[in-house]
Amino acid sequence: MSISKALTTSSSISVAFLHRRPSIFRCSGDYSAVSQCSAASSLHSSVLLRSTKIACVSVDGNQPLTSASLEVPVPVVIIDQDSDAEATVVQVSFGDRLGSLIDTMKALKDLGLDVVKGTVNTEGPVKETKFFITRLPSGRKVEDPDLLEMIRLTIINNLLKYHPESSERLAMGEVFGVKAPEKKVCVAIPTHIHVKDDGPKRSLLCIETADRSGLLLEIIKIMADINIDVESAEIHTEGLVAKDKFHVSYGGQALKSSLSKVLVNCLRDYLRSLEPDEDSY
Repeated sequence: MSISKALTTSSSISVAFLHRRPSIFRCSGDYSAVSQCSAASSLHSSVLLRSTKIACVSVDGNQPLTSASLEVPVPVVIIDQDSDAEATVVQVSFGDRLGSLIDTMKALKDLGLDVVKGTVNTEGPVKETKFFITRLPSGRKVEDPDLLEMIRLTIINNLLKYHPESSERLAMGEVFGVKAPEKKVCVAIPTHIHVKDDGPKRSLLCIETADRSGLLLEIIKIMADINIDVESAEIHTEGLVAKDKFHVSYGGQALKSSLSKVLVNCLRDYLRSLEPDEDSY
């Protein structure tokens, strides 16, 4: 079943973020032991003291942060429907700050999902965690657009809860975070929409725009209204930006140029309607 067909049969799921009290970071004291036995040991201890006199921050049970990693990284959430035939792949990264994500796995299970496999990959300073998830009890990948959006928002909600510093790097942080993003969402982020052939039977729609709640559902609804089928998708949230890709078709074939233009214009009109008026500033 294509994602767009699932849209017509899925029940509406209301998505609501609860305004939670942010987690409090606990800073540890100075645990350095300084020996005063001799001038040499005193010098050594002075160096040791300076090297260890760094505020240690507890982050969701993970190793403490040091001054070298205090800059807030960009949170990334990817929902991939293409790379695995049997499961929906969810990838999450937030620099090197994420722990085992047990609470995130529990939240996914509360949505009626089964985490069948998980992997952790470290590339330089970034630790990427992947979950391979299926629906219970069918054991099939997730095709319901409402549920895909719920998965995305659930993960972002957990980031805001357990890593409140991420709020300044997420669109949802403007309303639900401890610190709103410095960039004004929908204003500072330009929109790009492209359609290109992806073989004779389907096209690839690429959208880059400001992230917002419900964006995925509206995009798929617009395509359903003009009878475009969404065969698969990669939902990519990178900080304040949504970078989504959709494999689409019309009547089992790739989109013709005229229909591609109609699709782009419909999407652009919708996204422009979300931009605030200049008079509101």
